[in-house]
Amino acid sequence: MTDNLSEDDRLILDAIGKWLNQKVKPVAMRLEHDDEYPHDLVEDMKELGLFGAIIDEEYGGLGLSASTYSRVVTLIAEEWMSLSGIFNSHLMMATIVQKFGTQRQKEYWLPKFATGEIRGGLALTEPNAGTDLQAITTRAKRVGDKYVVEGAKTWISNAIQGNCVALLVKTDPSAEPRYQGMSMLITQTKTAPDTDDHLPGVRNGKKLEKLGYKGIDSGELIYNDYECSADLSLVGGEEGKGFYMATGGLEIGRINVAARSVGIAKRALRESVAYAQSRKTMGKPISEHQAIQLKLGEMAAKTRAAELLVEDAARLFDLGQRVDMEAGMAKYFASEAALYCATEAMRIHGGYGYSKEYPIERLFRDAPLMCIGEGTNEMQRIIIAKQLVKRNPV
Repeated sequence: MTDNLSEDDRLILDAIGKWLNQKVKPVAMRLEHDDEYPHDLVEDMKELGLFGAIIDEEYGGLGLSASTYSRVVTLIAEEWMSLSGIFNSHLMMATIVQKFGTQRQKEYWLPKFATGEIRGGLALTEPNAGTDLQAITTRAKRVGDKYVVEGAKTWISNAIQGNCVALLVKTDPSAEPRYQGMSMLITQTKTAPDTDDHLPGVRNGKKLEKLGYKGIDSGELIYNDYECSADLSLVGGEEGKGFYMATGGLEIGRINVAARSVGIAKRALRESVAYAQSRKTMGKPISEHQAIQLKLGEMAAKTRAAELLVEDAARLFDLGQRVDMEAGMAKYFASEAALYCATEAMRIHGGYGYSKEYPIERLFRDAPLMCIGEGTNEMQRIIIAKQLVKRNPV
C-alpha cells in the first residue's frame, strides 16, 4: 500500500526493496542458521540511512513519518526479521532524545545516532524487572557534574555490537510512587560499535542464546562505578521523568514490533500460497482442497487486518496523538496474527515446513518473540482496556 506516500518515500522503499533482493536474500538463511552478526548488512543499513530513519532531517536523519517507517520495517521483516531489530532498538533510544532531550543533547547525540557512528538501544530490563519496570534496581547517584551508575541490565538488543544505550535508572530509590524516582541516562558503553573497547566502569555480560531472532545480539550490560556527564546524559536535564520517557519510547517500539509481525505474517502467507499451488495430492494442487483454502483465507484476513491496525497507529503517532492504546492494539493483534500464520504455514508445508531448507521454520521461531517483546500481549490487553475506560468515562 503506497498510494498515500510521497515520491521520496516511494524511492526509499524501492531502494530498500532492491537491497533486500540483491544483498539480504542471498545470505539471510546462512547468517540466521549460523547466528552470525551481519556486519556487512549493517554497513549497508548505515548507507541507506536506516539508523536515522525517524530522526529529524535537521540532525542528519531521513525524517520519515511513522507511517513510512512502519512500511520499511514490514518490508525488511518480510525478508529477515532480525535486521529490523538492529535499527529499531537504536531508534527507540534516538526517539527518547529527540522527544525529551535538551537542545544540547539533541545537537550532540542525534547526528551521531543518525549516521550509525554511535549505535545502540534501550536498556530497561533487569534480571528481576521486566514488565514491572518500577522494580528496577540499577541506580545512578549524582556526584558533582557527573552520575555514578551501579547495576545490571539484561536482554538488551545491541548490547554487544552497539556502543550506547538509553539507560533507565533509579535516581531516588525511596520515591513514592516508585516511578517518580526513575530517570533516563544516555550512556556510551564503548568508544565505537563492533569493538571490545569498553569505557571504564561498564562491560558486557554473556550473549544470550535464543530460539529465534538470530544474528542480532541480545546481551547483558554491567555497570560498576561507571561515570557519565550529567549535562549530556540526563535526558531532559531533569530527574524523575525516566518512566514517562521509557513508555514514550515504547510507543514507536510497539508500532515497530507490530510492523515486524506483519512482515512475518505476509511472508508466511506468500510462501504458503505459492507452495499450495505447486504441491499436489490426490491428483490436484493442495490449494484446491477445502482444508487448505480455509487456512489461506484465515491467514489472508488476519494479515490484512494486522496491516490496517499498524497503519492506524502510525497515522495517529504522526499526528502527535497519544497512541498507547492504538499501538497496543496493533502490537497485540499483529503479533498473534504472525504466530497464527507461521503455525499454519508450517502445517500447509508439512515436513518441508519443519526443514531448515525452507524459511517457514525461521518464521515459526521468530513469531513467538513478537508476542513477548516490547511488552507482553497480556499487558497490551490490560493497557487497551484501561485506556478504553479512561477515554470513555460514564
